[in-house]
Amino acid sequence: MLGPVAAWDPDGTPLPLGAPRHREVLGRLLIARNRVVPVGRLVADLWGDEPPAGAVGAVRTFVSALRRALEPGRPPRQPSRLLVTDGPGYVLRAGREAVDAWRFEDIAARAAGASPHAAVALWDEALARWRGPVLADFPTAAWAGAEQARLEALRLDAVERRADSLLATGASRDAVADLRAHVSAHPGREDGWVLLATALDRSGRRGEALESLRRARAALAEGPGGHGPGPALARVEARILSGTGGSAAEPGGMAGGVWDRAAAAWERSVPARSRARLHATAGLLRDLAVTGAEGLGEAREHRRDLVAAAEATGDTELAARIIGSYDVPAVWTRADDPAGAGELSRAAARAAARLGPGGPPALRARLLSVVAVESRGDAAADAPLPRAADSPAAEPWRLRAERAADEAVRLARRLADPALLAFALNGAFMQSFATCGSAARREVLGAELTRLAVGHQLPGHEVLGRLIRLQACAGLGDLAAADAEAEEVDRLATRDERPLAGVFTSWYRALRTCETDGWAAARPRYDALLATAAGSGMPGLSRGAAALVALVPVMRGDGLPGPGLARLDAGPYRPWLDPLLLAASGDAEGARQALAAAPRPPHDLLQEALWCVLARAAAAVGHEPVLRRARDELAAAVGESAGAGGGLVSFGPVARHVRAAGRALGGP
Repeated sequence: MLGPVAAWDPDGTPLPLGAPRHREVLGRLLIARNRVVPVGRLVADLWGDEPPAGAVGAVRTFVSALRRALEPGRPPRQPSRLLVTDGPGYVLRAGREAVDAWRFEDIAARAAGASPHAAVALWDEALARWRGPVLADFPTAAWAGAEQARLEALRLDAVERRADSLLATGASRDAVADLRAHVSAHPGREDGWVLLATALDRSGRRGEALESLRRARAALAEGPGGHGPGPALARVEARILSGTGGSAAEPGGMAGGVWDRAAAAWERSVPARSRARLHATAGLLRDLAVTGAEGLGEAREHRRDLVAAAEATGDTELAARIIGSYDVPAVWTRADDPAGAGELSRAAARAAARLGPGGPPALRARLLSVVAVESRGDAAADAPLPRAADSPAAEPWRLRAERAADEAVRLARRLADPALLAFALNGAFMQSFATCGSAARREVLGAELTRLAVGHQLPGHEVLGRLIRLQACAGLGDLAAADAEAEEVDRLATRDERPLAGVFTSWYRALRTCETDGWAAARPRYDALLATAAGSGMPGLSRGAAALVALVPVMRGDGLPGPGLARLDAGPYRPWLDPLLLAASGDAEGARQALAAAPRPPHDLLQEALWCVLARAAAAVGHEPVLRRARDELAAAVGESAGAGGGLVSFGPVARHVRAAGRALGGP
């Protein structure tokens, strides 16, 4: 695609594709990116509104010829595995490594996250894929226009980012010649001029740098719209005149200039009450949520307002798209804002109901994924929680969330949409805690999500998949596998600027130290984490964490806590810790009353740990209903470590707690 349409066999020998119409069909199927193109669409794209008689037959002839050319060794009458008939049309099932444009995109994605020296080599490799303009033999074809523009924009960006990487390595002189050619061919690219001026200045050619800025102003003023230069050009000129010249970390302020110009263009071009602003805001909040603690808090605060604004338009599909667009990976199963999560879950359920089962399946899958993710723990509960002392019973809100997760995954698999499937698997993870002892299931789910994300360049969901595996492997006692995932998560977090991922790996390493070296060695690590926990932007993780940590040496032993634990804020864990604290204080009757009133632990990453706490309290005061229920719930997790599946704390082997409960009930 990156040049005239062409194909080669594995040895590099050109394949004879035939006449221009054959190559045009191949080009049209390539830009469909593994999606079916109906025969009628091919006819319209090749001949316009007035196709000749026999156009459909001609297309079929072209396809037959292409099949012979692309798979010369295919036996007669054996179906093609590359150019496939599918329903009403044809699909070219090519791997990403087989198409130059897709390889270019993949290499560029790797370059964007690489160190400067490695990035230069990767940008060179990506740009070497280009043999000329996109689909060069069809420059005026209407069907090719959008893809030609998109890929050309990516190429220009790659040229500039390669130069940016060269500057970051100190190779300013090497960047100058290519940048001169770049701005000469594309004088409207302000970033190109900024980079050229920076490269000249760093090469000791200050006069030429200032002259290039003069020419840049003239070129930009004469360009489309005549808006003139933006603030990035002014900033680099100020640096050159002041003698500071910029730095390798900020070569010419390119990113800041792009942001400033794009924001200004947005304000000029998009009406204040436009629905496009709702869509853009949704995307901004999605990206803001992964920038760090402050960004996550801001995104959470504004998301409900955005959903309310979308619902207020009365446009069901618009509201559904806004609600379903927030596919930020979520790994902690206690909601930061349970009330807000419940509201969002109900809003997604309303939107799905209004669209009905006949609505767009991808949109329905997104909404159901929102229901599944936001219903984590008991955020979607619409009735009092069942008591731990009662026999297990069906809980309607949980069943709805589990069904939503299952349907979202089925739809996403059927649609073969990798990003959608990743989001649906996130929902499936949140609903994978119906019973204790589900670490092995979560390990499989995390592995699938990781493979999917790696194969389709979904960095956020790769971090999520690896964190899920880290937690599951910790719960199963496979610390070597958990260590490997922690190392990879830290690498990805640095590369992709995902600071919140490091919160989870830091907690895991404290847990691991406790498992291998004991509480005394782990305590300083936990103290350091607790000192910064409030700043993580994740109150669902940090509130009550100090009380859970203080319980670690207690629960890994056989006794009751001392009075110091009662002074800690147990946060959301208060209903399950109070009975143990009362028992420890000598108030046996108060402990029994608290046990009778305690709800069953939430279906989340800490459910095994909280059942162990209830079992310890119930054994201390002889509350048989809770003790029996706790033993039965924990029986499914005897191969796991209590709480370690959350990567936060470990109360030791579940099997030990089950045996202790059995003895308290009169068993051996």
